[in-house]
Amino acid sequence: MKTKPQLKKAPEKQANRWPFLAAAAAAVIVVFWAYGPAMHGEFLFDDAGLMYASPGATATLTVWLRGLRPLLQFSYWFNYQLSAQDPFTYHVINILIHCLTTGLIFLIVRRLLEWSGIEPGQRTMLAGLAAAVFLLHPVQTEAVAYIAGRSESLSTMFAMAAFAVFLYRRANAASWTVVLGILVLFGCALLSKEQTVALPALLLLTDFWWNPGFSWRGIAGNWRLYAAMAVGALGGLAMVWRLIFGGASSAGFGLKDFRWYQYFFTQWRALFVYLRQFLFPASLNADWDFPISKTPMDHGAIFGLIALVALAIAAWLLRRRFRLASYGFFVWLVLMAPTSSILPIQDPVAERRLYFSMLGLLLILVDLVSRLELNRKQLASAAAVLAVAAALATHARAAVWSDADTLWADTLKKSPDKMRPRFQVAFLYYARQEYATAAEKFAEAAKVGPPRADLLADWGLCYSAMHQTDKAIDKLKQAAALSAMDATANHTTAHIYSQLGQVYGGAGRFPEALEALNQAEKFDPSYGLTYFYRGLVYFNTRECAKAVEEYRHALQLDPTLQDGQTALRQAAACAAAAH
Repeated sequence: MKTKPQLKKAPEKQANRWPFLAAAAAAVIVVFWAYGPAMHGEFLFDDAGLMYASPGATATLTVWLRGLRPLLQFSYWFNYQLSAQDPFTYHVINILIHCLTTGLIFLIVRRLLEWSGIEPGQRTMLAGLAAAVFLLHPVQTEAVAYIAGRSESLSTMFAMAAFAVFLYRRANAASWTVVLGILVLFGCALLSKEQTVALPALLLLTDFWWNPGFSWRGIAGNWRLYAAMAVGALGGLAMVWRLIFGGASSAGFGLKDFRWYQYFFTQWRALFVYLRQFLFPASLNADWDFPISKTPMDHGAIFGLIALVALAIAAWLLRRRFRLASYGFFVWLVLMAPTSSILPIQDPVAERRLYFSMLGLLLILVDLVSRLELNRKQLASAAAVLAVAAALATHARAAVWSDADTLWADTLKKSPDKMRPRFQVAFLYYARQEYATAAEKFAEAAKVGPPRADLLADWGLCYSAMHQTDKAIDKLKQAAALSAMDATANHTTAHIYSQLGQVYGGAGRFPEALEALNQAEKFDPSYGLTYFYRGLVYFNTRECAKAVEEYRHALQLDPTLQDGQTALRQAAACAAAAH
C-alpha cells in the first residue's frame, strides 16, 4: 500500500537497531572478503605516477597538497604516514571509504522510497537491497581495488553525504546551516575529483521532482542554496580551467586524438556499455578498446542517440506512474554528464565512472522490485542470493586487480588490438630487468598503432639497459621529436630530453648530454630531474662547484628526488677538496 508523497519524514515507531547493526557488520565482513585478493596487491598503472609510489616521496604535507585534488592527496599522505609504500593500508582505506559511501546510499534510497510512498517495512528492505548491490557489484572493483581509483570513491562519498544532508533537511527551504553543510561537503567532493560538479544539477532535479512535485516552487524556495552552489561550481570550474581548456594530455577540449563533438557522438553508444555492465558485468575490462564515432553515423552512434531520446521521453511520460524509476533515469544521466557528454576524455569508456552515477540505476531497480509485491522474507532471500553472487564475482575480479601481470594479461585478452595493454606488458618485463623480452614486446606494441612518445622513450631506456647505446639514442630522439610536436606536452618532452641526456652522459658523450639537457630545460624549466642529470655530468667532468649548484636547484624543484641528497653531499665534498 502506498501513501501520499511528502518531503518531511513521517513519524515511525522506534525500530530495533540490532538487526541493522548485525546487517552492517555482516556487510563489512563480506566486502573485505570480496576484496581480499587485492588487499596486498601492488601499486598498478597510474599508481606509479603518484607520490605515494615514489621511492623518494617526502613526508612533508605541503608537497603533497600541490595541484588539483588536494583532499585526495591528503588521504594518500595519511596512508603514507601509516605504512609508507606498503599498499595494504591504502586498500583498507579504499574499502572503508566504499563502506561509508554504501551507508549513505542506503540512507538516500530509503528517503527517496519514503517520498515515493513506499511503506516503512518495505522501504528499509529495498534500501538494503540497493546498498548491497552498490557495495558488492563487481563493476565497482576499479574504483575500490585500484588505489588510484580512490578519486572516484572519495569524491562520491562527499557528494553523497551532501545529498543526504539535502534530503534529510527539516524544512522544504534549506536553512543557512544546512546550506553551509552542503557547501562544505560539496567543496570536499570537488577537491577530491572534479566530476562531482554535477551535484547542483542533482539537487535541482530533486527539488523539481519531489518538492512538492514537478514544480519550480521548491527550487525557488531554495534560492540561497543554489546561488551559493553556483558560486562553488564556478570556483571548481576555475580550478580546472587549465585542465579543460589548456590541452591536458588525457582530458579537455585541447585533446588531440578527437574533437569534443566526436566524443559526444561516441558517448551516445558508451552510455549503453555502462547499462550493460550494471545488468550483466561479465566482460569487465581495465582498458576498453572502444572506437571513436567521428560522425553521428560512425559505429551506429545515431542509434544510440535515438534510444537515449526514446528512453528519456518514456521516462518523462511515465513520471507519475513510475515516479522513482523515471527520476532514477534522469539522475543517472545527470551524474554521467561530466564524463559522458561533451568534455573529451582520452578513454571514452572507463568502468569507474559508474561509481558516481550508479545511484540512478539503483533507484530504477528498487522501483521495479517494489512492484513485484514480494513479502519481506522473499525480498530478503532474493537480496541475499544477489549479494552472494555479486560477492563471488567481485572476489574474482579483485583477484585480477591483485597484481600487474594478472591485470594486463586479462586486459590484453579482452583488448588485443589496443596498444596500451601491450605497452604495459612490455614495461612489466622492463621493470623485471628482462630487457631482451621487453624490447620484443615494445616492438609488438609499436606495430599495433602509431607508437607514442612514452612508448618510444621506455623502449629507448630498455636498449640503454642492454648497453645498446645507439639504439637507445635513436628511440629517445624519435620520442623527443614526437613529443615536441605537442605544445601541451612540455613536461613530457623535458622528461624525454633529460633521459636522452642521461644516456649520453652514461656513454661519456658529455657535450651531447649537456645539449640534450639544455633542450629539456627549455621545454620545462621546473623539471627537477634535468638539473640532477646535469649535475651528474658536471660531477663526472670534475666541475664540482657547478654540480653542487645543479643538485641544489634540482632538490629545490623536487625534494623527492631519489639519491638527490647523497649526490649533493658527494659534489660538495668534491668541491671542497678542489678548493
